[in-house]
Formats: sequence, structure tokens, C-alpha cells
Amino acid sequence: MSLTKVNLSRPYLHYAPEKNWMNDPNGLVFFNNEYHLFYQYHPNGTTWGPMHWGHAVSRNLIDWEELPIALYPDQHGTIFSGSAVVDWHNTTGFFNDGPGLVAIFTHHKETDSGIVQSQSLAYSTDSGRTWIKYEGNPVLSHPSNPDFRDPKVFWHDESDKWVMVLATGQTISIYSSQNLINWVFESEFGTNVGSHEGVWECPDLFALKVEGTNEDKWVMIVSIGDGEGLAYGSRTQYFTGSFDGKTFISEHSEAKWLDDGRDQYAGVTFSDIPADSRRILIGWMSNWRYANQVPTDSWRSQMTLPRELTLKECEGHTKLVQHFPKELEQWFNHTTEIERTVNSNGINIDVEQGPVYLDLNTPCPKSGELQIALNYSDQTHTVIQFNFNEKKLSLKRSNSGKVDFSELFSKDQELFFRDLTELQLTMVIDTFSVELLMNNGEYALTSLQFPDEFLKGISLKTDAGEVLIKGVMKQ
Repeated sequence: MSLTKVNLSRPYLHYAPEKNWMNDPNGLVFFNNEYHLFYQYHPNGTTWGPMHWGHAVSRNLIDWEELPIALYPDQHGTIFSGSAVVDWHNTTGFFNDGPGLVAIFTHHKETDSGIVQSQSLAYSTDSGRTWIKYEGNPVLSHPSNPDFRDPKVFWHDESDKWVMVLATGQTISIYSSQNLINWVFESEFGTNVGSHEGVWECPDLFALKVEGTNEDKWVMIVSIGDGEGLAYGSRTQYFTGSFDGKTFISEHSEAKWLDDGRDQYAGVTFSDIPADSRRILIGWMSNWRYANQVPTDSWRSQMTLPRELTLKECEGHTKLVQHFPKELEQWFNHTTEIERTVNSNGINIDVEQGPVYLDLNTPCPKSGELQIALNYSDQTHTVIQFNFNEKKLSLKRSNSGKVDFSELFSKDQELFFRDLTELQLTMVIDTFSVELLMNNGEYALTSLQFPDEFLKGISLKTDAGEVLIKGVMKQ
């Protein structure tokens, strides 16, 4: 780990552009031993503006190299969200020698008669360094629907074709194609299921094996843009069910939430991950309620850490479980074993300057509270509080540093958990963020913070008697 290139004005672990505005991750794909991260980017300011595709690459999912802008606006409009795939068998006819990358994205154009959104293609023959837009763009249009965007495309082996899931207002439309150019409408998903308190955006669809079984289930992820019905701004829901190449059927009608924090949105997964076949998601770490106001200087917005996804049966329900990838733990140089008894007097854990990875385990008390405080100064701290009577985790950031840019930002974030005999918590603390995964990834809470100083220490105290805390800290 090298800390020489960063300071209090930048995150250590989380990707952020060198300057200007960034939002949704786009085109996540693995090719030629590189992870590609494209993203919504405004190169001329630190607030949302005419969208381009920014671009960064990594070999370990943690250290990212920012590359030149991949896609610029043109006569068809600005470049909204989309995906990228490896065309291994040249189904498009774009490649003469071997496979190449194809980006499928939304062109967004504002006309005198209204907004027009359509789907277009670009391809790269040099591992994503330069891009050629398909001369027949757009390849899929719907002039009467102003919300017709964010294509996520994948190859479906069973039906031997490409599948696209597309956000279309309050539903997800599913299309298929043999060549990524000619698309056929197959079905629509979303009526009378899930949350409809904001516009549906940034879908994803993929299969995962249920832990401990031979059963595969399909997962549909749908983000919900900020709407009047959402008390705490934009969120991401997911559904589990089945998919036959044409139709996705959810096994439940209620919304399941990907993250109980306020700052994980528009998360999508990588295409063409190598032989280990992991399903890895990255999200935008912000919230449309205050994204344009967060107090950073020459840049604005960062991505979440990558998260490996699995499925697990919990009390009769299938849950999407999240883990930080092995590459994250390998990034740190120093490991400290923790075994301390915590009581009402509290304990303090000293930390070095820089990011902190903390993995803690303790028997779960039947009542009382456990408090973990991230201390930046006598006045500045972020508090994670467990209320075992109410089975509630609260993240309190009202004294975490700069909070006055948004009334919502300082309000508590809450996560309710089921009966547990053991409390397990993995926490990653970076310059401007805290990411919590609880009960081995069954629960997630992602939160921004903007302290003016480096983390000085982590304190723990409880009113639940003597509590033994075990775990590791990595720095």
C-alpha cells in the first residue's frame, strides 16, 4: 500500500476522477487482464452537465488509472449510461482478428418536441483505449418514451443470443439480439412489484448460485431515482426469480433493498469476469438529494468499493449477500489482531493515518447498546450504534465534519436486523466514507462523510455488561 500520492483531499481506496463531475458507473467489463470502469462524466464542471463516458482501468479492482474520455456527445445527443461486453465470436462483424469490446449506451437528446433517448453502439479494437461509433446508430429507439435508457447487455448461453434489460419509465423492458444491432422486444417486468416511488434506472440481470445448494436463481437490480415518495433520496432495489431468455419472473412482489445506507446508487456488475466467475458490483457513492452539493473541491463523487455478490437463504427468503473482494484485504500491509473486553468504560483502538479495514465479532447481547465511534477530533466523529432491544444499527454522522450542505445529510441512517447470536461486522473507513457489511454481508450500509482531519482512533463502549470483541484491523 502506498499513501504518498494521496492526502486529506482525496480518497485512498475509492475511485474518484482527478477533477470534475462523475456519477453512475457504466460499461463494467473485464478484458485482456484489465478491469474497465466507465462512468458518467462531465469534463467541464463539478456539477451534473452534458454527459460523456469517463474511463479508468485496474488490474486489482482497487488501484485505478484514469484514462482519456472514451465517448463524447455527437449529433445524436449526450452519452448516458450503458454497458460493455466482449464480442468473443464477432457477432457484430466489427472485428477482423479476435474479440473486441462493444459499448451499448443511451444517446440523450433534447429537442423542440421533447426528450429523445435511444440506444447506440461503439466498439474498440485496442482494449478500450479508442472507440469507433457504429455508423448505423441508434440501433434501438422509442421516440414516445422520454425514459428509455441504461441498457445492460449480456450473452445468454441457453438461448444463444444477446439479452438487453432497459429502464423504461416505471418498468424494465427486455430485448434480444443475435448481433447487438437488430433488437427484438421480448417482455416487460415491473408492473405491480417493487417500489415505484421514483423513476426506474440502471437495471442489471444475472444468475447466481444459492449458497449451499445446486440451485441457480436470477437477480434483477433496479435503481430508483430520487422521487417525492422516497424520504431519503435515491435507492437501489433487487428481485430474485427466474429467467428463460425472454421473461424474468420475480418470486416476490415487495422491494428488497441492496443497501440500507444513503450513498449507494446505480450499482451494476462486471461483464466477462475471468475463470473465477465472481459477480462483482460497483455503485456510485452518492445520493441525488445532495450529490451536486457535497463539499469536495476540484472533483465531485466517488465509487463504492467493489463487492462480490452471492445468494443466501435467510429465514425462508433469498437474500443478496455482499462481500468485499479478496483484492481489498491483499492491498493492506499491516494486520493487528484484536481481542478486547468492552464495557461502559470503553476502549480505544489507535490507528495510523490512512484507510482502515476492520473485521469484528462478538456474541450478540439480548439487550442494551454497543457503540463504535470513529474519532477525528474531540468534536468530530461518526458513530455506529447497535440497539439490541430494537435490533437496529444506526449510523450517526451529524458530527462527522461538514454536514450543512444538506438537511438530509445529517439525519441518522438505520438498518434493522434479525435475531442474531453472533454480531459480525466488516467496516472499511476511507477519507470520505464508511462502508459497513454486517452478518457476513447479509446487511449493507454505505455512507459518505466529510471530516476536516484524519482518523485518530476508534472507540468502543457498551452498557450491555462485559462484551468480548475479537477481530482484525488492517492498515
